[in-house]
Amino acid sequence: MTLIDGKATATAIKAEIAEEVQRIVAAGGKRPHLAAVLVGHDGGSETYVKNKVIACEQCGFTSTLIRYEADVTEEELLRKVDELNRNDDIDGFIVQLPLPRHISEQRVIEAIDYRKDVDGFHPINVGRMSIGLPCYISATPNGILELLRRYHIETSGKKCVVLGRSNIVGKPMATLMMQKRQPGDATVTVCHSHSANLKEECRQADIIIAAIGTPHFVTADMVKPGAVIIDVGTTRVPDATRKSGYRLCGDVDFDNVAPLCSFITPVPGGVGPMTICSLMKNTLSAGKKEFYS
Repeated sequence: MTLIDGKATATAIKAEIAEEVQRIVAAGGKRPHLAAVLVGHDGGSETYVKNKVIACEQCGFTSTLIRYEADVTEEELLRKVDELNRNDDIDGFIVQLPLPRHISEQRVIEAIDYRKDVDGFHPINVGRMSIGLPCYISATPNGILELLRRYHIETSGKKCVVLGRSNIVGKPMATLMMQKRQPGDATVTVCHSHSANLKEECRQADIIIAAIGTPHFVTADMVKPGAVIIDVGTTRVPDATRKSGYRLCGDVDFDNVAPLCSFITPVPGGVGPMTICSLMKNTLSAGKKEFYS
């Protein structure tokens, strides 16, 4: 069994990005600039945005954090999105999700200029991804592809089961795994809460990508020997022994599943660090105007 070290991989990639930024700036080019909009004080979002700011520093980017209280109106938030769209100094920006209930997440996503949509959530980027055109790919699926690539995990012709059908992970992950490229070229099955024979589907899989949001959902009796397991789950579970009062728990029963696998990602330290790393890669692409001029 090989443990897929997302933390070490992300560190290496950020060092590669920093070197490229150094070359760009030395040649008289513009330093990439990422802005993040944070609404409210959700604990997970606070941590995630803080890590993004740190990653920007590590990559040599300029970063801007814009904060609003949870009672900000949708109209005010949309005005800020429009302002960021028109700001030529900002190459890419994200509006951290989830948003308060009184704000339409979809309306905000669609208001972002797709050429600055480094989260890869805008319908234009999603559509371009689905037909294999250059675009910003949402960070978690792109991070998973990078792990598969860097660990030389063969995907062509393999049976891949994606657990979960969210717009952020499940759907784009399934689309990417069936594209004509490596990683890709897999035979993909998407399973969810209404899937029949879910255990049987998983037992046939060469690769399982678990993004269902239920701790320890994938058990040893669902995994065939030699399978590759990618655990996207990051549920906060109460833990009085931790200073934070909680620990992160994956969708996979790691202790019992790991001995069966050829490769597996841990939680934390697997997919999580690659998500922010992928956002950094998208920001570099935005700064270089790689996809859209």
